[in-house]
Amino acid sequence: MAKHWWKALAVILLIYTIIAGFTIDIPIIGTNQQSSRGLFFHVPMWMCMYTMFSISVANSLLYLTKYDLKRDALAGAAGSVGVFFGILGFCTGTLWATYTWGGTITGDAKQQLTAVALLIYMAYLVLRMSIPDIDKRARISAVFNIFAFALLIPLTYIIPRMVDSLHPGAAGSPTFASKDTDGGMKAVLYPAFIGWVLLSVWIYTLVVRYKKLELKNIFK
Repeated sequence: MAKHWWKALAVILLIYTIIAGFTIDIPIIGTNQQSSRGLFFHVPMWMCMYTMFSISVANSLLYLTKYDLKRDALAGAAGSVGVFFGILGFCTGTLWATYTWGGTITGDAKQQLTAVALLIYMAYLVLRMSIPDIDKRARISAVFNIFAFALLIPLTYIIPRMVDSLHPGAAGSPTFASKDTDGGMKAVLYPAFIGWVLLSVWIYTLVVRYKKLELKNIFK
């Protein structure tokens, strides 16, 4: 049981995040009003996505150095979990936009470029399913994964900060300042980051366990 302490911590932190996230007093910021509570759920989804995509590309790089098919399987598992949390991040963001931007799907650069990044990673998963030869699939998927990760940060972070956008952090749109995220919000947000990321790792380990059962000849 001792080795599963982090799972218990994830559950405790997420219960705390959900309860405190909906009950604490928060600053009323412009049109955000009470929707600022979405910060505790929307932003951590991206942290989970970045974590999983980092694990995925790391395993792809390791595969290309040693051609160990276990690394390819681990890369695919992390990529699928990353896409899952990316979709959650996009959905929570569009829900938040409905109340603050006046529309669910807008022409906002951050929203559009994030959708492009997610589509690239979805293409990565489709690519993995479309090549029957396991060695060929591993090589092509590894290269594509590196390409996808190289585009991830520019598409979701760098370019949106260089253009006008309704999203916080973009040019002409200040990010949440210290006065906007007071001590009470930070006391929920930081544990939320840890709790959600631990949950993503937990899900990843479950997917890996499934892969080990599916690919017994690889995971010997």
